[in-house]
Amino acid sequence: MGSSFTFGRLFAAVVFGATLATGSAMAADKGNPEAKRIVSIGGTITEILYALGAQDRIVARDSTSFYPDAANAKPDVGYMRQLSAEGILGQKPDLILMEEGSGPPPVLEILKASEVPMVVVATPPKADKIGQKIRDVGAAVGLAEKAETLAVKTEQDLKALAEDVAKIPGAKKKVLFVLSLSNNRVMAGGADTEAGAVIEMAGGINAAPTINGYKPLADEAVIGAQPDVILSMARGSHHLTPEQVFAIPSMQTTPAAANKALISMDGLLLLGFGPRTPEAVRSLAEQIYPGAIN
Repeated sequence: MGSSFTFGRLFAAVVFGATLATGSAMAADKGNPEAKRIVSIGGTITEILYALGAQDRIVARDSTSFYPDAANAKPDVGYMRQLSAEGILGQKPDLILMEEGSGPPPVLEILKASEVPMVVVATPPKADKIGQKIRDVGAAVGLAEKAETLAVKTEQDLKALAEDVAKIPGAKKKVLFVLSLSNNRVMAGGADTEAGAVIEMAGGINAAPTINGYKPLADEAVIGAQPDVILSMARGSHHLTPEQVFAIPSMQTTPAAANKALISMDGLLLLGFGPRTPEAVRSLAEQIYPGAIN
C-alpha cells in the first residue's frame, strides 16, 4: 500500500465494500427465481449455472466463461476484472451474478446504483469451500435444491479423492506453478492461491510457498526450490511449451528440466474450484505420480 493511499480513500473503500456486500447479501437471501436475463461474471459461476440447468436464463457472460462450449455463443461483456458497466447494463439484465474479485470497483458502484439485483459469490481457494460456492449460486437463482445435490456430490468426490491421494506411496514431489514468463522471470503461484491449493490436493508440495499470490519469483528462489514438476495452463496467452520453460536459465538445474516434466492443463478446469475440481485434481495427481492413483 503506497503512502498516497489516504485514510479517506481507505474509509471510502471500506464503506463501499460494506454497502456492496449488504446489497449482495439481500439479493442472495431472497433469491431471484424469476430472473430470466442473468449476466454471469466468472467462469466457475457460469459453469455452475449450466450444471444446474439454468443456461437458458443466461443472457451474457464474461470472457473467462468458456465452459461448457455452449457458453461461448452467449454475448461477451469482457474480462471479469476489467468490466464495463455500459456493456453489462446494455444486456438489460434482471440479475448480475459475479465472482468475488470482479471489477474494477468504480464499475461495481455504478452497477449497484442501477438497482439491478447483484450477487457477489465468495471464491476462496479452498477445497472445503467449493460446496458452499455451489450452494450460493443455486440460492441466488432460486435453485437451492438442485445446488444442494450438486454440492453434496462434489464434496463426496473430493473426499474420495483425498483418500486416494493419501495412499500415494513415496516422497511427495515439489511442483511449481508457472503462470507466465517475462524477460526470463517466472511468474509463480505462491501461498493462498488456487494453484497452490490444487497442487497440495493432488499430493504435491507447492514449490513457491514463500510468496503470497501470483508474483515474480527471483532466480535464486527458482534454483533453490528445485521443483520436480512444472505446472502451467494450456490455453491462450498463458500456454507454455517445454522449450520456453526449460530455456530459462534458473530452470536449467532443476529436476523438472532434467526430466522435461511439464504438465499443462486447462486453466478453468485446474483453477476454477467448481464442480469439476475433483476431476481436475485427480488428473493432476495421475500426471504427477503416474500409475500411483486409481
